[in-house]
Amino acid sequence: MRLAYVDYHTCGEPVRIVTGGYPALAGATILEKRRQARETHDHLRRAMMLEPRGHDGMYGVIPVAASRPEAAFGVLFTHNEGYSTMCGHATIALGRYAIEHGLVAPVEPVTHFCIEAPCGLLRLACQVDGGKVGAVSFDSVPAFVEARDLAVALPGFGTVVTDIAYGGAYYCILPASRFGLDLFETPVEEIVAAAGALTDKVRASVAIAHPREPDLGFLYGTIVTDEAAPDAESFNLCVFAERQIDRSPTGSGVTARMALGHVRGTIPAGRTRRFRSITGGAFTGRVVGPVAFPVAGAVTVEVGGTSHLAGEGSFVIEPDDPLGHGFALPRRFAEIPGAPAHSSIAAGSR
Repeated sequence: MRLAYVDYHTCGEPVRIVTGGYPALAGATILEKRRQARETHDHLRRAMMLEPRGHDGMYGVIPVAASRPEAAFGVLFTHNEGYSTMCGHATIALGRYAIEHGLVAPVEPVTHFCIEAPCGLLRLACQVDGGKVGAVSFDSVPAFVEARDLAVALPGFGTVVTDIAYGGAYYCILPASRFGLDLFETPVEEIVAAAGALTDKVRASVAIAHPREPDLGFLYGTIVTDEAAPDAESFNLCVFAERQIDRSPTGSGVTARMALGHVRGTIPAGRTRRFRSITGGAFTGRVVGPVAFPVAGAVTVEVGGTSHLAGEGSFVIEPDDPLGHGFALPRRFAEIPGAPAHSSIAAGSR
């Protein structure tokens, strides 16, 4: 079996777009297609995302037929553990991909079109000059605050206070100082461990229900921020899925952060704020304005950035390859299928 792909990156965060070999999905809606992909074809996600073809930080896109007539096409987002409901860095890369691969006809100086993501319709604006796509921005789905000043008893950290906001996916959002850490000085692995622990605790103890779509009602990850003033450039680290680090500033996270700042009264509509990631890459965010939605204070946010082409080709999955559909390294040898249930240390090795 062969799977064709094109690779982009946005601020260093990979975007592996499947261009051939993936079976057609029959669901009537994007969320139905997402469920079908997860239940029937998840071995192909693993083959594209995990080793030996990918890595634990890989991210991908499966283009599918849209269910909404105004969308040029639909997309499913994939990562090391499963399927995202929204992805801003991939949406930015998709703006370039769609024009460069003929899915959308280029219009200079700006090409406008829509794509359909699991969270809803995204409206893109792509700068085009001489046929080359530059900066891409998109208007988000309705973004809102789910919880403010939520106190969470977190072993090893005491009581940690966090907000939860939605920007196409739900995130805990809090400064590193609430863990007793420094975003700039603390080793990244310690920040990831703290963020992952908070995500696990909130997932286990806080019920999240999206007001319209049950499939969207889950905590995706935690965004750890600096202490920058609301009108200043801000750095953040997004830890999502199974402790995967976003190399970009996280488009859905920027959306959620802007919605949170707007509700708190620190970010007015129309003001642009710049966000930077662990690679130093930058996105911009701007609250466009309020939107009719069954959550008070919901807004639309414009997020912008730039992507780059990284490569293209095809992968082969041989039928007799026991690791052909991808693997993740185990934490211990005892997790290897067929490994002995118990082991002892030989006396001579002590």
